[in-house]
Amino acid sequence: MNVGIVGASGYSGEVLVGLLSQHPSVDLVTVGSRAHAGKPVAQMIPAVAHQVGALRFSASDPAELAARQEVAVWFLALPHGVASTYARHLLDAGRVVIDLSADFRLNSAECYREYYGEDHPEPELLREAAYVIPELHPLEGWSDARLIACPGCYPTSVQMPMAPLLRAGLIAPTGAVISSMSGVSGAGKRAESLYSYCERAESLTAYGQPKHRHLSEIEEQLSLHAGAPVIVQFNPHLVPMRRGILTTIVVPGADGATIGDVYSAWSDAFAPCPWVRLLPTGTFPDTAHVTGANRVDLAAVHDPRTGNFVLSSALDNLMKGASGQAVQIFNLRFGYPETAGL
Repeated sequence: MNVGIVGASGYSGEVLVGLLSQHPSVDLVTVGSRAHAGKPVAQMIPAVAHQVGALRFSASDPAELAARQEVAVWFLALPHGVASTYARHLLDAGRVVIDLSADFRLNSAECYREYYGEDHPEPELLREAAYVIPELHPLEGWSDARLIACPGCYPTSVQMPMAPLLRAGLIAPTGAVISSMSGVSGAGKRAESLYSYCERAESLTAYGQPKHRHLSEIEEQLSLHAGAPVIVQFNPHLVPMRRGILTTIVVPGADGATIGDVYSAWSDAFAPCPWVRLLPTGTFPDTAHVTGANRVDLAAVHDPRTGNFVLSSALDNLMKGASGQAVQIFNLRFGYPETAGL
């Protein structure tokens, strides 16, 4: 299948080029970038030079890309607010769009305005978009979707451990305190002093509290899984590593819920899933073990003194938190093995 990427100059876009250029059932025929139009992909992303051959970055005018009849599926690795314009042109041309931005992750244009501080560029498309974490959203619910929202990295790290437990009634819908720590690649290639080596080395800082943008996505999706409003405290932190997310969730357990119940719910939810690893209680995920992989590692302990469960997850923010998950979604949507290219 012929596919294209728009926005390949960022970290997620670079990883996406690497994955799709080696996918056994894909021909990556177009890589669009305003910044690099006309330049060889191998020159700008040397890590994939052996995979992309003579492929060059194309101009990324939305109408011109939509006219590319040979491209069936487009991956958008663009900033929020920009992806919508491309999605509109490509959908109108009959293409399938897998969007890695935040533009279609929320169900409400009002919620988007509240958290992103601007009107949604294409609010009517919110009704068409399918929000997909493959392990939590069965394929039959989105198998014919033309616009798919790839979830955020923090929300993936939170929903994977919490959603099955909320569905099973094992944890409370309110009172959870979530602390997430992310590598600096999560901020993209920003030329800001905050993300420079001198500022980040030997440093750990909180940011975006108490109302980080991803909180909207976290609470909206968890509420859908719980069938009731879910309110959480979300505390993101920036840590001195290039990639990876570690999330620790402290949440009150339901009356009588045991650690065995937690692991049973996880096992039931994730038994057929190739990209989830359950670690024994008393052990803890490590970002070093998932870097470069499309996997989420999960573990939990119970604190009888407080009645809380402590849930932990680790993932690579550029893989399962972005590009790897996008390819996983692509595989399932078009009937390829879920692990193809990953």
